[in-house]
Amino acid sequence: MDYLRRKVRIGDLLLESGLITEAQLERALSEQKQTRKKLGRTLMDLKFISESALLELLSRQLRIPLVNIRNYPLQQQLVQRLPEAIARRYRAIILDQREGNYLVGMADPLDIHAIDELQRRLNAVITTAVVSEADLLSAIDVQYSRQHEIASIASELEVELTDSSYDAATLASSAAASEAPVARLLQSIFEEAIRSKASDIHIEPDETVLRIRRRIDGVLQEQVVNEKRIAAALVLKLKIMSHLDISEKRLPQDGRFSIRVLGKTIDVRLSTLPVSHGESVVLRLLDNSRSFESLDSVGLPPHILSRLRTFIQRPHGMILVTGPTGSGKTTTLYAALAEINRPSVKIITVEDPIEYRLPRVMQVQVNARIDLNFGRVLRTALRQDPDVLLIGEIRDRETAEIGLRGAITGHLVLSTLHTNDAISSSIRFLDMGVEPYLAASALRAVLAQRLLRRLCDECKVPDDPDPQALALLQRLGKVELTGRQFWRSQGCSHCSQTGYYGRLGVHEWLEFNEAMSEALRRNDQQAFLTVARQSPGYTPLLNSAVNLLLAGQTSMAEVLRLVDVD
Repeated sequence: MDYLRRKVRIGDLLLESGLITEAQLERALSEQKQTRKKLGRTLMDLKFISESALLELLSRQLRIPLVNIRNYPLQQQLVQRLPEAIARRYRAIILDQREGNYLVGMADPLDIHAIDELQRRLNAVITTAVVSEADLLSAIDVQYSRQHEIASIASELEVELTDSSYDAATLASSAAASEAPVARLLQSIFEEAIRSKASDIHIEPDETVLRIRRRIDGVLQEQVVNEKRIAAALVLKLKIMSHLDISEKRLPQDGRFSIRVLGKTIDVRLSTLPVSHGESVVLRLLDNSRSFESLDSVGLPPHILSRLRTFIQRPHGMILVTGPTGSGKTTTLYAALAEINRPSVKIITVEDPIEYRLPRVMQVQVNARIDLNFGRVLRTALRQDPDVLLIGEIRDRETAEIGLRGAITGHLVLSTLHTNDAISSSIRFLDMGVEPYLAASALRAVLAQRLLRRLCDECKVPDDPDPQALALLQRLGKVELTGRQFWRSQGCSHCSQTGYYGRLGVHEWLEFNEAMSEALRRNDQQAFLTVARQSPGYTPLLNSAVNLLLAGQTSMAEVLRLVDVD
């Protein structure tokens, strides 16, 4: 600590160590005056020094440990002795407690003011360790979970309900609602979902408990709340926010609203369903503040990326992206739109809801309440002289036929469809009642995609797979897997003990040729399936998933869970 009190400056340390030049330091100081970021961060942003080199220098010069926080055994109860706001402000986290003193990991252990404030808050002497700022912020997101807060507010709300002091009129009052436990409970539920990067929130009343589940990386994670009585109050508040009929509890209802959470504007799609113990609610979360990805960054294999780029430059025809809900179909389509979005191209999208905002693109939100459905909007959109038309989802025969007719009358049509793989997409059109000649004339290519959870690199370990599962994959994938190395999840603080961190795309690409189109035109589904499976460049989803398995990026459990192996 005496070393710090001498007001050591990071710029001087880096110069003395020969890691940067004086010219680089002057450039960074000039940049810092404009951005007001810390000097270390500015130097890293300018690529003058790597984060690992900076952390190693601080550890060596200050004689303090360099801690890899990703696999450090953090204790949530100990970490939370420091208020979250303080931890985020000073980029600090409690690592350990020894004889009443604390070991605190800091992104900037040269910040004397931060150290003084941390000691005052903890009322104890602290020793410091240096940690990566990105890893520290990720750890804070995990360790300051809202689950204890959710349980506490639920108990408070249960007491109010028991006292019969809570009714719909009170809840509908904006002034009262802002202070009510139910509003604070919902805020905590949303904050926990956003922190954990959940795509959906499920609120499910059971006989004796309330279950709150969050879908994270495609898998539901559950929190059980004993105060079952609060379910009705939560549903009531959500209905008010969505402008739904609060008196109707016998029929399903759909609605939407926007909410500000952790500095982000979140669009929420709400669906209610009457069940045996009340009403179940599912909330789909759409982050308006996120930016869409480029086509290079959506994870497509190089050969598929090249072919997709070729097809989206063509003047007409339909290109489909298929897969289950949450598989990234819309993200892929918007990345394709961004690539062809230029002043000479008129693009119209018809969506429910609009998930991304694109400049120069005319985006239409369907609204069933006023009869503004897909069919009605599409017929009008085709009279707006578009070059490219994006249909958010093909759900019925009418939408399918309008889209296909647009594709054979000089428009490039992009859309999504819920099917298991690329080959079954064409058959799905015929099952809808679409005329075979329409599908044969319009369809140009289909991209099927799924998402597999990526193994956490910090804690994955070698796996000895079940022999029956191994034999099944060998038979269905027609690949030799004997003697290959496999990996499985174990769980650590970096991945919230799940063993997985993020997701990977699995893709299947099908281009239509003359033989396939002719089989569709004859409505000969068996012939179509045979020709499609033999088409050049076609690789089944299962084989793509096995490739990720062999690369050590996912587990056999993930391949068997997400890939259709019947």
